[in-house]
Amino acid sequence: MKRVLMLLANGVEPLEMAAFTDVLGWANLVGDEKLDVVDVGLQPKITTTFGLSLSPSQLLKDVDLSSFDALAIPGGFEPSGFYEEALSEEFLAVIRHFALANKVVASVCVSSICLGAAGVLKGKNATTYHQIGGKRKQQLVESGAVFVDRPVVIDGNLITSTGPGTAIEVAFELLQRLTSKANADKLRVIMRIPTPSQEWYTTPQVAEN
Repeated sequence: MKRVLMLLANGVEPLEMAAFTDVLGWANLVGDEKLDVVDVGLQPKITTTFGLSLSPSQLLKDVDLSSFDALAIPGGFEPSGFYEEALSEEFLAVIRHFALANKVVASVCVSSICLGAAGVLKGKNATTYHQIGGKRKQQLVESGAVFVDRPVVIDGNLITSTGPGTAIEVAFELLQRLTSKANADKLRVIMRIPTPSQEWYTTPQVAEN
């Protein structure tokens, strides 16, 4: 059985978290291979971006990172305190562990900033949530990443994306990496989730001049 650690920071965005739990949860129930997704936090209680309270299944201090096959990181909002935990050394050390072990690290939206801060994006193609005049692109570039303005960017075992609407595609890419394309395609049909057009995959957030 493959195991995925979903790392949650206070201020996490619920939709981005749900994409991993639903896609991988459905895969565990009706897919070709069993999967175990464990939601892990730095503290016993988390308040999400929009005020939903939740209790992670396990605390980071109690888990054995080497027992997991992949890392999933939903993003969050600065006003909700996301970066206070997501940029902490404890959080970044988890990212380094998985990257150094050459395991898949799947991030959504601004959680790619955490990958950059952890030092694992140097010379790698990556993306993040980006607006005209926004600072997240600059943060990513300053971490040594090569910014690519596409919805989902994959460089080796590192998956980054641009916003909550990309979360489900990141989850399916993670599922494919852990099992197979056939399994991921089957789950799309069962879950009634359409495959985006090729145009979607190549459309930038900020229109090119």
